[in-house]
Amino acid sequence: MKLIFAQGNPGLRYARTRHNTGIAIVEAFAAAHDAQWRTVDKFKAKIAEVIVDGTKAILVQPLSFYNETGLSARLLSDYYKLDPASDILVIHDDLALPFGTLRIRDKGSDAGNNGIKSLNAHIGEHYQRLRVGIWNEQRDLMDDADFVLGVFSKEEHDKLINDITPKAIELIEAFTNSAMEPTSHSL
Repeated sequence: MKLIFAQGNPGLRYARTRHNTGIAIVEAFAAAHDAQWRTVDKFKAKIAEVIVDGTKAILVQPLSFYNETGLSARLLSDYYKLDPASDILVIHDDLALPFGTLRIRDKGSDAGNNGIKSLNAHIGEHYQRLRVGIWNEQRDLMDDADFVLGVFSKEEHDKLINDITPKAIELIEAFTNSAMEPTSHSL
């Protein structure tokens, strides 16, 4: 079993923000597999179940805010008796990577990302990460919070839907088959 964990904030207010890139990708993955979301209070999350090439995967959208998502990951990991190093993939936006970059890592520090800091505190630093670059030149003109809680331009949104998300879905499917390697893609 695999856990595909989306970083983001709950609620319509945040739905199209850069910080919800992980959720947008996991929702697209769920839609591609006709998965149905349900709220599970004991996990503090919305979850959906899919089967990818014979492997069961639990898709997760935490119901806590981005900076507090680690508890949800811990509750799910403990309940399903998962090994974070091999069974958990976290998908999150990354300010340090240019928009259109997808980078896979299997461990690491939080690099100032408070959501990753929360995950590291609850499940350790060893889990797969699909980092989705959101940096653009506008980032240099505003503080981190305003930038990540801002919405994508129309051009960026189109690229997210048409180019980035399909590649991310390929990488998620590779993860469910234990075939994902640390790598970087620029789209």
